Amino acid sequence: MQASQEYQSSVGIHRLYHHPMQPVEPYCFSSFQILNDDISTDNVSPSFAQATQVGDEQYYTLDSSPATSYTVSGTPSAFSISSNLTPFSPQGSQSYLTDQHHSYDNTYGSPLSGSSIVDEGSELKQMLRVLELQLLGPESEIDDSCSQITTEIVPRLDLRQALISCAEAVADEDFLTAERFINVLERMVSVSGEPIQRLGAYMLEALRARFFLTGSCIYKKLKCKEPTSSELMSYMHVLYQICPYYKFAYNSANVVILEAMQNENRIHIIDFQIAQGSQWVSLIEVLAKRPGGAPQVRITGVDDSQSAHARSGGLELVGKRLSKVAEQCGVRFEFHGAGISGCEVNLENLMLRPGEAVAVNFPYMLHHMPDESVTTTNHRDRLLRLVKSLSPKVVILVEQESNTNTASFFPRFKETLEYYTAMFESIDAGRPRDDKQRMSAEEHCVARDIVNIIACEGPERVERHELFGKWRARLVMAGFSQCPLSPSVSMAIMDVLKDYSKNYRLQEREGALHLFWNNRVLVTCSAWR
Repeated sequence: MQASQEYQSSVGIHRLYHHPMQPVEPYCFSSFQILNDDISTDNVSPSFAQATQVGDEQYYTLDSSPATSYTVSGTPSAFSISSNLTPFSPQGSQSYLTDQHHSYDNTYGSPLSGSSIVDEGSELKQMLRVLELQLLGPESEIDDSCSQITTEIVPRLDLRQALISCAEAVADEDFLTAERFINVLERMVSVSGEPIQRLGAYMLEALRARFFLTGSCIYKKLKCKEPTSSELMSYMHVLYQICPYYKFAYNSANVVILEAMQNENRIHIIDFQIAQGSQWVSLIEVLAKRPGGAPQVRITGVDDSQSAHARSGGLELVGKRLSKVAEQCGVRFEFHGAGISGCEVNLENLMLRPGEAVAVNFPYMLHHMPDESVTTTNHRDRLLRLVKSLSPKVVILVEQESNTNTASFFPRFKETLEYYTAMFESIDAGRPRDDKQRMSAEEHCVARDIVNIIACEGPERVERHELFGKWRARLVMAGFSQCPLSPSVSMAIMDVLKDYSKNYRLQEREGALHLFWNNRVLVTCSAWR
């Protein structure tokens, strides 16, 4: 009998990870909207943050520089970006565009050298002078005194180094140097260029936001034109198609839950990022075919404003959709919507019932919870302790593998640059350089995370990623024990990766599943009880 049960479970898992996942999920890696109007493939009007008066409230858009004067290093002139170009313009004169599509082999796969860039002081100023002459002035202005600098320094300065040097100037409050770097960087980035140029465009906008009024202040004042729900769905569908990150989260969690619940007759799944609920369609269909009959399934979906906006409606839409699927499959089903943020969730919101086996899903969500570095309430650990009190059968944690939570601005900038370089390379492998859908997807679903990480501090910074080692420490302190992942989980993800670039690879270590792009871990999945 035991052998028969194991065989049937294996068949069910096989059906699950070969089942086509639902194509769209209405959430990205952030709860923020991008801070600019919809992107255009034509030239976009200049720079950043025009102050506008509406009623009694002043707000900013991303159309031009602030109207208020800004003193830079004691000079009386206002801070300004002199060029008519913007990083969001794909037709910048110095965009250095190459081929329309390029599949990367580990171009930037190795870790960044960190701050091992140009020395401070005169060499940095000389470097800036050469760059300004090369990019902003006539070649005739480069005299003999600059020739040695051009030969020795410029080859060592690429876009990545220029971004780091600019961030260092911002961190040191060296406003004049930062302004000069921003002017230079403006000519080096492009939303239709190579991955580092596209990433550089958004990181430059984040540096501007931090430079002008500090990140938290400008984030409070900025108003943006949010995409319609149908547009946002389209952007996320693009990312779902060209990158495996959502499928990694959904498939791995479903296989873990299927294995943990194989002998349970009443299952309660608590999803802390329910979105459209598409993840659970395939799970319901597989459970319907379980030997001995389908279990009774109840799902509690925790919502947020981002998901509600993308759905163009509340949680009742998710419940109706899943109920219809369950009815067609002959599965007894019930849905409960908890329309509150994770910070507000308490025991009574989860509607526990005796005799149910509980599974809890944290897909790219827990890093949004503020911890002890933000508030004494420490919602991150509070939520973990609350979940532990439910005595769950299994808890699945999927998170981005990045260290941006408690890091100060400059180390956080370098970490963000390294992490998102790999992510932009992976996106580049899936769509041509001039693909308008890719541009919009990066803008609305990735760039806003970057702006939030770099430009914001305190409670306004919600993108607070931690490495797996820190998550493991938090879970252990909350009373959890790590569950080993079966080979079926790896098999499910390997099957998904067949449809993507060979630069994706999978590795299991420390009891967790790590998804790499070349040499960089981007996402981890682990199971706990």
